[in-house]
Amino acid sequence: MSTTVSDWQIVSATDYDDLVGKVLWGTFVDDMTFRFVTGDYICTSKIMEIPNNTGLIKTDSRSLYQIVGNSFSPRMINQLNMAPNVYF
Repeated sequence: MSTTVSDWQIVSATDYDDLVGKVLWGTFVDDMTFRFVTGDYICTSKIMEIPNNTGLIKTDSRSLYQIVGNSFSPRMINQLNMAPNVYF
C-alpha cells in the first residue's frame, strides 16, 4: 500500500550546514488510509530508499510513496499560487 503524491520535490533537510537527510514534499492525491485530504501538502519523514525507475519512495517511518507527474519545488508552487490568473 502506498500514498500517491503529485507536484513533488525531494528536499534537503539541514541543521545549519549539516545535511540531516532528504524528504519528499508534495501534494497528496490518494491513499487507502484516509490520512490526508486530496490537495493537502505533505512532507514525509527521512527518505531511506528510492528504488530505480519505480516511482516509489521508501521513508524512515516505513511508509511508501508513489510519485506521479512533474516535480515542482515549494518555492515554485508558492510563486504559482501568488501569480495573477491572467498569467494562466
